[in-house]
Amino acid sequence: MAKVKPFRGIRPPRDMVTEVASRPYDVLNSEEARREADGNPKSLYHIIKPEIDFAPGTDEHAPEVYDRAVENFAAFRRNGWLVQDDEEHYYIYAQTMDGRTQFGIVVAANVDDYMEGRIKKHELTRRDKEEDRMKHVRINNANIEPVFFAFPDNKVLEDVIRTVAMGEPEYDFTAPDGFGHHFWVVSDPAMIKTITEEFANIPYLYIADGHHRSAAAALVGNEKARMNPDHKGDEEYNYFLAVAFPASHLKIIDYNRVVRDLNGLSEAEFLERLEKNFVVVDKGTETYRPEALHNFALYLEGRWYSLTARPGTYDDNDPIGVLDVTISSDLILRDIIGITDLRSDKRIDFVGGIRGLEELKKRVDSGEMAFALALFPVSMEQLMNIADTGNIMPPKTTWFEPKLRSGLVIHSLE
Repeated sequence: MAKVKPFRGIRPPRDMVTEVASRPYDVLNSEEARREADGNPKSLYHIIKPEIDFAPGTDEHAPEVYDRAVENFAAFRRNGWLVQDDEEHYYIYAQTMDGRTQFGIVVAANVDDYMEGRIKKHELTRRDKEEDRMKHVRINNANIEPVFFAFPDNKVLEDVIRTVAMGEPEYDFTAPDGFGHHFWVVSDPAMIKTITEEFANIPYLYIADGHHRSAAAALVGNEKARMNPDHKGDEEYNYFLAVAFPASHLKIIDYNRVVRDLNGLSEAEFLERLEKNFVVVDKGTETYRPEALHNFALYLEGRWYSLTARPGTYDDNDPIGVLDVTISSDLILRDIIGITDLRSDKRIDFVGGIRGLEELKKRVDSGEMAFALALFPVSMEQLMNIADTGNIMPPKTTWFEPKLRSGLVIHSLE
């Protein structure tokens, strides 16, 4: 059963939130962060991307860069740009994109739940990326940025969300990217108790986005427990910062592929090879979007094609085999194009669906890429099924949008 607790959040005063809040550390590079933080000493990038305080080209993993993160975090608190709440709270955090709003509950999630598999994952993590985030958690003694969780729909928690969201939000703003962010503090003791008890009835939580942050936070908490001879299990380091959304609120966006060459084939030969496992229909020059599971959109030489996987080419009873990313990776990228490792092959690139199908067309029309493949998005049900069966999704399968805004609330490990 999921164990969560309220916590004394460290967060910006209401009139400073738009200056402090930032995009997550892993969606932009150092130079982009430098530009976004330009002229704004209150930007959270000074803590989560502290290399921006050094000369361009400075190694972001250098000891002095990590040290600067600690200095800046302390300075933010000293200056009153981040202030810790006096009492423990849960928080409600909602995001609006394209007129659609999703509501989550900000919680302190349990380290043991992660270590013992009650917080389920669907992606592999890389040790070097884990270690970078572990250093960040260790030196700041805090989870500066949250992890993005999903949980099976729950009426009691939906009612709590709805009730709290009827009140005046603590923060309510639109970020420069056009996404709305809305944030409420849950202060009512009865409501706090209900949230804790109701999560205890939920068998598993699911990492939607932020596998490296989850691993780093849990591993540091576990490390602190082992190093503390007086460890009891109720210390704050036994918990880490997460925003948990009811699964039905979340929408996974397509994650598409662009490929540099046809592996020596002509366009006609490539299309002929596709016919073996797919029903291929020429859709002309009008942009074509996949209409259902096992239907793909191919953009090649200025034309769009519908590709529908033939029966027998996939296994609907296999949680991995049923995925369109598996079908396309095996039957197109591997068998025809010769790409066997999606993580390392330089002939393939990935484009998040937030950028639209026009981005695929642009990269092919420019001559940079030979063809593009658009996929039907994975469902939350598929993601949870894969996690439940202990499977791992293929690389670059899910794209969640909008991303969680960082800097709305921070969780101290002290």
